[in-house]
Parts: sequence; C-alpha cells; structure tokens
Amino acid sequence: MAKYLNPKADLTFKKIFGEHPNLVISLLNALLPLKDDERVESIEYWPAEKIPRRTEAEKNSIVDVCCRDNKNREFIVEMQMTWTESFKKRVLLNASKAYVAQSEVGEAYQLLQPVYALNFVNAPLNIGTDGYYHHYQLVHQEKSDEVIDGLQLVFIELPKFHTHTFAEKKMQVLWLRFLTEINENTLEAPDELLENPDVSEALKIVEVAAYTPEEMRAYDKFWDAISTRKTEILDYELKLEQAKAEAEEAKAEAEEAKAEAEEAKAEAEEAKAKLKQKDIDAARKMKSDGMPVGQIAKYTGLTAEEIEGL
Repeated sequence: MAKYLNPKADLTFKKIFGEHPNLVISLLNALLPLKDDERVESIEYWPAEKIPRRTEAEKNSIVDVCCRDNKNREFIVEMQMTWTESFKKRVLLNASKAYVAQSEVGEAYQLLQPVYALNFVNAPLNIGTDGYYHHYQLVHQEKSDEVIDGLQLVFIELPKFHTHTFAEKKMQVLWLRFLTEINENTLEAPDELLENPDVSEALKIVEVAAYTPEEMRAYDKFWDAISTRKTEILDYELKLEQAKAEAEEAKAEAEEAKAEAEEAKAEAEEAKAKLKQKDIDAARKMKSDGMPVGQIAKYTGLTAEEIEGL
C-alpha cells in the first residue's frame, strides 16, 4: 500500500499550502525572484469570494492557493496539471485583476503593491528553452535594469526539473524535489527532504494515513478528472493535426491544379501565337502576290491595319 499521496493533487496541494501559512511562505521565498529585503514574512489567505472563478475544465486541472503578505503584496500560486496555449494569458488576466482590485477611487497609485503569480506546470511548455524556470515582468527592451514593478509571472516546468542536476540542498531544489519525486510509488522519502523542517512537515501532510476514506475518494476522483482532461486535449490535438494535414493536402492539390491551369494557358497562348504567325506568313505571301487587302483579311482573319503593316 502507498505511504504517500501525490502533492500535486487538488486535495494535497491545498492542504499543504492552503492550510499551513509557514509552508506557503517557505515556498514563495524559495521559488520567487525576491531579494533578501523582499522576503515574505507573514501571509493571510484570500477570502473564498476573491478566488478567480474556474470553468469546469479548469476546476479539474488547476489547483490554486492565493494570499497576501504583511506588505500587501498579492500572491497567486497555481498547480496546472495540463497545458494549453491560452494558459499564460489566463494567468496574466487573473494577476491583472488582482492588481486592479487593490485600487479604490481617489487613492494614490503609489499604494499599489506588486502581484506575483507562481505557476507550477506539470506539462512541457512551448517556450523553446531547456530551462525549467521562466520569469516574466515588464522590462525596458534596451535597458534591462529598468523594470515597472507591478506584475511578475513565474512558470516552472516540472517535467524539465531533473534532480540529478542539483546536488545542493537549497530550498528551491528541495521544494521542487518534493513536488516531482513524491507520489503513490514513494515508499521512503529521500533523506535530504526528511532533514529539512518545512519539507518534512509537508511530507507528513501527504502521508496516506492522514486522510479519511471520503478524502481518498475525492483524491482518486481528481486524478480520474485529470486523465479525462488529458484525453480530451490529446483528442483535440490529434484532430487539429489531422485538420492541418488535410488543409495542407488541399492547399497542395490547389497549387497543383493552379500550376496545371497555368501550363494549359501557356500552351494555349503558344498555339495561338503559332496560328497567328501562320496567318501572318500567309498574308505576307498573298500581299506580295498582289491580292487585295479585303480578300487577305477574309482568308487569314487579320485586320486591314495588320495587313497594311506587313
């Protein structure tokens, strides 16, 4: 029987980071690009009514924890189990909403605080780099040190994080090892994770023995929904590829038909030119024999002007 549950599931992720402020603080400080004097010290969770609404598909594939720290900075932490190209835009939209929601009529803009969106993605992104960590912010194109401090988006591709690449025990590595190594097949947690107080506490939270039968049914239901969602996305991508292939084939056939039509047109123009030349040769001979222009035009189809010009 499994000893641990997967921390990426809705039930476990929210129990770890949505019910234990010290653990989400540790996660934020480890994974966000914060300077020493910017580290999170305390947080309060968002009320339920402030959490962004989800579509049915998103409810089955996105896990989120939202909070605010003592400096009024907003943090949105998400676990995205599947990936679509629209995901980054949705993240930007929700972060923008959180930023705008800080403003009240008549208040100074200086009171607005940054919003950080920390997004773990359990699928490869189409970013085109080998790295697993992707940080987005508003930066001057020519002077990279010129930053508008408002929205900061971090995407972490969990499939690209490889444990053997990191020998150090810094918190970023430990938390990512926890999220990528611990699952139902883990019988013994690595010593490096057990030795760290924060990660060790998180390991205790995901022990199977800590969950009721009802919670286990909800856990299994979550993974069933993920499998269904992945199947739907795969089916859609296959249909999209098929439609693309059919469109390319139709385009190739259209281009081939166009080429054949151009070739037939060229052949017709060439035949017409040859026939015209025959008429001209015949008309020139008739004219040299003294035949009247009217008769020459009758037999060759040339105009009087064309005959006179010969």
